[in-house]
Amino acid sequence: MDFSLCKRIIENISRVIVGKNQSIELLLVALLADGHVLIEDLPGLGKTLLAKSLARSIGGSFRRVQFTPDLLPADITGFNVYNQRTGQFAFQLGPVMTNILLADEINRTIPRTQSSLLESMEERQVTSMVRPILCPTLSLSWPPRIQLNWKGPFLCLRHSLTDFSSNTLGYPAKAEEIAILERFREKDPLIELEGYCKS
Repeated sequence: MDFSLCKRIIENISRVIVGKNQSIELLLVALLADGHVLIEDLPGLGKTLLAKSLARSIGGSFRRVQFTPDLLPADITGFNVYNQRTGQFAFQLGPVMTNILLADEINRTIPRTQSSLLESMEERQVTSMVRPILCPTLSLSWPPRIQLNWKGPFLCLRHSLTDFSSNTLGYPAKAEEIAILERFREKDPLIELEGYCKS
């Protein structure tokens, strides 16, 4: 099997993310396995930047959802809107209709909303007015979702955690911190990332 595409994607992401090749490789493994990733780490260590870099490198779409106690299932999956001119309902796509979804602090929302997210991840679809709508995939069938921070006001069910490979980024070493500062001094390298796959 030719892994040159994977190598190019890792090198591409490494233009933005410093010193985290093992984490990048684990993300790609989850991507190739059509899986999901749980990243548990402290704020400010590059989780969002890593997810954006992955999405851009694979030519996919990226969405981020900040989970709050008032978030409803339809806010995640989408909802129907009635059009008075046509007399019909039109489905308004929710943020799960993306290739890479960063679901931040899922433990802060109600179990019903957690369930709608987990269902769309497992089924790769949402249901609108009894009609299933498929979540997007890439041409290589790579629709991972990245999850964060499972401890909080609304506990996530333990069996939900088995659906994820787990990862942590950790603090960068001193040399890596210097490389990060130098890399981002002039401009944001994320803007110049190339996509190697087409969705």
